[in-house]
Amino acid sequence: LDRIGGVAFTDQSRRDRYIGEVKFLRAFHYFNLVRLYGDVPLLLHEVTSPAEAAVGTRATVDEVYQQIVGDLEDAIGKLPERYAAADVGRATRGAAKMLLADVHMTRRNYQAAVAQLEGLLTMGYALLPSYDAVYDPMNKNHAESIFEVQFSAALEGEASGFIYRFAPFNSGSAIVGFTDLAPHAAGDNIPTREMVRAYEPEDLRRNASIGFYVAPDNINHDVAIGDTIPYIKKYAHPFQQEGRTNDNFPVYRYAEALLVLAEALNELGRTGEAYAYIDPVRVRADLDPLPGGLTQEQFRDSVQHEQRLELAFENKRWYQLLRTERAVDVMNAHGEQMKQLMTRLSDAAYQVQPYMRRYPVPAREVRLNGVAQNPGW
Repeated sequence: LDRIGGVAFTDQSRRDRYIGEVKFLRAFHYFNLVRLYGDVPLLLHEVTSPAEAAVGTRATVDEVYQQIVGDLEDAIGKLPERYAAADVGRATRGAAKMLLADVHMTRRNYQAAVAQLEGLLTMGYALLPSYDAVYDPMNKNHAESIFEVQFSAALEGEASGFIYRFAPFNSGSAIVGFTDLAPHAAGDNIPTREMVRAYEPEDLRRNASIGFYVAPDNINHDVAIGDTIPYIKKYAHPFQQEGRTNDNFPVYRYAEALLVLAEALNELGRTGEAYAYIDPVRVRADLDPLPGGLTQEQFRDSVQHEQRLELAFENKRWYQLLRTERAVDVMNAHGEQMKQLMTRLSDAAYQVQPYMRRYPVPAREVRLNGVAQNPGW
């Protein structure tokens, strides 16, 4: 951004697109940082000396969000709605609008979020008929995709490896399909029993999202349900080369846009209008539409539950708990459940304290750059 002004472009739209793309990415990364750490150093220009790199001061949350919103508003005006095939996967105007809507939801600016989300309704996005098809590597960057991280099994170092992290640690080759699975490289993020049971019996999303590894010795493991260990199945697809699969990772989908729009409308007291956006998502999952006449609070619970299931294992849940101020209660309830189920835990269930809603600042940043540690850590 500091240097592009000195570059001669014969195509102004290409220059604008480059600016829009990098501002989108800067906003995206700062959005993650501010939600995880709170106040953070705000670097907006190229670092040209060691002294400039050692930024010990932290911008306030409001200052960071002001920069994020400004970047995204500029990006929306510069990014195209679509790309030719060679550039598919780059940030689009729709991606910037969805990210800005997410920012506004986090800040509880519901009317502003609705404005961005209603704009997405006219941009050609659509739910795919099948939930499974959303994650099929043969169907990347489809009509439901607003933004996804691009991976290719053909490129060493840039292929997907999600299923190798998510398969149960003791499953060997049973799930990943090749020689063996190194125990240290697997078993991350095993779905909880409560998560498995959160789906209605007829919900097609459960078996698309969660797989079940069955083996006699599973009964000896605390994460097992009887002889079964659940695992994240969304990214379990055949590998083209051993250890490398072809899955993209979804960041924003049209289904999320619909569910967040339903949530925002409900928060504005427009509950009757919100059904039109949650019901198509439920119907695709082979569920009935929500019953009419729900109160605002009942609808709030329903749409947040729907988001949890629809977006399961897409890195959305923690941020949802943070912005709805339910993180401490939900996590502590889970800790109490684990106390009852896992014999190796101490008598006391783990307790999440309010300060834990923010990550600790890495010790390296505290030591080298003089960044103050977050309270409590």
